Amino acid sequence: MDIGKQWRHIIDSVPDGVIIVDEKGIFVAANQTAQLITGYDEKELKGQSCRILNCTGCKIVGKGKGKNWCGLFSEGIIREKKCVITNRHNRTIPIVKNATVLFNDKNEIVGAVETLKDISENINYKNELASIKRMYHIDDGFHGIIGRTPVMQVLYEHIESVASLDTPVMILGESGTGKEMVAKALHETGNRASKPFIKVNCAALSENILESELFGHVKGAYTGAETDRIGRFEAAHNGSLFLDEIGDIPLSVQIKLLRVLEEKMIQRVGTNRSIPIDVRIITATNKNLEKLIGEGAFREDLFFRINVFPLTCPPLRQRKDDITLIIQHFITLHAEKTGKNILGFTPEAMRLMVAYRWPGNIRELRNSVEYAFVLARGKSIGIEHLPEKITSFNPLATKPLKIAGHNGIVTVGLSEKEALLNALQQADGNQTKAAQILGVSRITVWKRIKKYGIQLK
Repeated sequence: MDIGKQWRHIIDSVPDGVIIVDEKGIFVAANQTAQLITGYDEKELKGQSCRILNCTGCKIVGKGKGKNWCGLFSEGIIREKKCVITNRHNRTIPIVKNATVLFNDKNEIVGAVETLKDISENINYKNELASIKRMYHIDDGFHGIIGRTPVMQVLYEHIESVASLDTPVMILGESGTGKEMVAKALHETGNRASKPFIKVNCAALSENILESELFGHVKGAYTGAETDRIGRFEAAHNGSLFLDEIGDIPLSVQIKLLRVLEEKMIQRVGTNRSIPIDVRIITATNKNLEKLIGEGAFREDLFFRINVFPLTCPPLRQRKDDITLIIQHFITLHAEKTGKNILGFTPEAMRLMVAYRWPGNIRELRNSVEYAFVLARGKSIGIEHLPEKITSFNPLATKPLKIAGHNGIVTVGLSEKEALLNALQQADGNQTKAAQILGVSRITVWKRIKKYGIQLK
């Protein structure tokens, strides 16, 4: 069979490997990509049986030609079949194969054309990523919390210290910093892990509904209460109750909540019967409760009752070294969800992601990665796929810090020196604040200033 000179350029331009065999499975042609995949030159393949590749996806009969040679000639077509071939150096190469039978004018089988896509790069990437995850124990992070900067390590230690106790914990932090994840970690690490974990978003419910949600009600307690209903406290019995946005609870409910925490008894709305409860209380807020106390909007006695052991979720701008790790975590999740073979961000896009201030913290970061996934078509996410708020962000918009030799202009990057310069600029030269931004000690900042010879004015 002669493929003709006009077809040579066509098959060589195809990015996948292309091989052509006759009706007896003898190689007729192989494009340049196929030669790279198999390790054989075309001259070495011509005249050889296709068995030389030892493809695991082939059903070789070997009793003649055409349908008597292999299953492909009986099936007529193969689509997206994952196989493994053995190359010239006796190494196994994972591939995805497509194949079609070729016929002459008399409808007789004269051969077949196959395309081979080498997927070893993808598999190696996944294996490498799995190896890194095992090395750093970050398959799911710390109970789903991703991060290994010093400030996060301190948070993990505090969680483990208080998790096995029934001490009330208040989780503080900006919106989107992962307070609910910390609450779950507290529950899962403690002695109540096998018991219920119940969440109540106090900001999403009106005063009447919130009281019923927390304590339950009896039939006829109010219009629409057609049956008895247990509240979240009863549902969380022997487990943990997470009261999110505790600062939004009305004063009338605060009084009843305080009584429940002190007496460990609840009364359903519409009845005076007391029900004993055993619940570990975890609260969270992004508000300044001490300020609310001064304004008369939050009870001081309730504050002291729930704020026994405070935990603070640091914002992303204070743990920038975790951003790339968190991004990769979201990439893995979205790749599994969407089926897109996106492996990561380009270096330029990643620099913008790290430089951005992330006022919405992890929630905003997750949404930005999902936004980029919608637009990206190849294996990587570039600047053109990022939201405009990130690409137009100017990290130098704040008051510049005069640093000798830099004319007040600091380039934000991923290196230790650049991160230090950026932190010093944000902190107006205050080394203590710069240390908080970087998530390191003040001594470490001082040592790095000396190390890079930075002179502050």
